[in-house]
Amino acid sequence: MKMTLRWYGEGHDSVTLQQIRQIPGVKGVITTLYDTAPGDVWTRERVHAMRTHVEEAGLEVTGIESVNVHDAIKAALPERDQMIENYIKSLESLGQEGIRMVCYNFMPVFDWTRTDLAKPRWDGSTVLAYDQATVDAMNPEDMFNSISDSTNGFVMPGWEPERMEHVKAMFELYRGVDEEALFNNLTYFQKAIMPVCDKYDINMAIHPDDPAWSVFGLPRIIINEANIHRMMKACDNPHNGLTICTGSLGTNRKNNLPEIIRGLKGRIHFAHVRNLQFFSDTKFEEAAHLSADGTFDMYEIMKALYDIGFEGPIRPDHGRTIWGEKCMPGYGLYDRALGAAYLNGLWEAIGKNNK
Repeated sequence: MKMTLRWYGEGHDSVTLQQIRQIPGVKGVITTLYDTAPGDVWTRERVHAMRTHVEEAGLEVTGIESVNVHDAIKAALPERDQMIENYIKSLESLGQEGIRMVCYNFMPVFDWTRTDLAKPRWDGSTVLAYDQATVDAMNPEDMFNSISDSTNGFVMPGWEPERMEHVKAMFELYRGVDEEALFNNLTYFQKAIMPVCDKYDINMAIHPDDPAWSVFGLPRIIINEANIHRMMKACDNPHNGLTICTGSLGTNRKNNLPEIIRGLKGRIHFAHVRNLQFFSDTKFEEAAHLSADGTFDMYEIMKALYDIGFEGPIRPDHGRTIWGEKCMPGYGLYDRALGAAYLNGLWEAIGKNNK
């Protein structure tokens, strides 16, 4: 496996490439062209400049998170095919620059949902948290305002102000899109992009829905083992794969994470590994990566990845905000660096035990 860190790019991230390079075992970054909008074409020139900048800092671009999917594709609007063509052009640019992994999601309206971006924990840190009771009492148009004061001045991915201004219109857009329609739209998209993925050996790694159930009545489909296997069969190409995100799939406590991993050998292209602490089935907060700090057995998760011969990129996912750091919630330096060291230690121990 390759240990990485997510990096939003110069001017968009409080963490520098020079700091990332100093984290033991981290050799690359998962990055993006953060100032692009869904549907924009990524030119080879821009991708080349981004890749060169990272490599000059002594790291590699191990993958992209994300090339965002336009709502016209998700909702099957008349301009869907044009937006898919734009997406294919972006993949062409990435492939020509030797970038072989793209993480993306297919969630309507909200890319992810939390009700608190800075919930204080017992140890003095703050974390992202979710409470379904809070969501049930909230108007979806007010969701952005409820968390915007906790972003520390950063623009949260998937919650851009210009996008959130049109929440009511986006809900109307998906009025006739149920789970089955959304699944068919996803399959249509995946089949359309597979030829360019085959040409450049690009692994597409869909991110699970977060949380793994319907929020505000919106359809959610990448939520459990059965749906993931159905997706793999509907577009049965080895480049059509999954980002195994423990903190997203794990929100549904019926999901057996090690079991899901072992059943997807060869189709997991990327791993987000993090821990959650549950207070009920629909109320949780994010925790330190250490198993004892949350609910998940991180050793068993990493061992499952090791056992299937996983060789792709891993990144420690959302960290706590600690030691007075001012950063994008979930994406500071300190706790993610601790997480990377911990996950690397587990991987080394598992490897030595297997020998």
